Amino acid sequence: MMNGFEDVQKLGKDNMDQAMKSIGSFSKGMQSLAVEMADYSKKSFEESASTVEKLMSAKSVDKAMEIQTDYMKSAYEGFVAQATKVGELYADLAKDAYKPLEGMVAKASK
Repeated sequence: MMNGFEDVQKLGKDNMDQAMKSIGSFSKGMQSLAVEMADYSKKSFEESASTVEKLMSAKSVDKAMEIQTDYMKSAYEGFVAQATKVGELYADLAKDAYKPLEGMVAKASK
């Protein structure tokens, strides 16, 4: 009887350890996402401010349109690149957070 109790205790401890590893991986992934989004926001703001300065010093409507067009193209390309990068970070986060739980899922499906 004691053997069964010890087995249950060991299983509970193992499952808790795996759950804590999963939470740790999830936390690290979320921190990476937060840093990435903060960096992108800062860069985007700086580029916007720079564009406004260029627009204010434009000598003609044609030059202003050129500045605005260049900014829009750059902003769009930056957004697409950022969205791709964030998508990859979310996919990595899900994989890393699930990895410690694979053993628990395998045991439960037996």
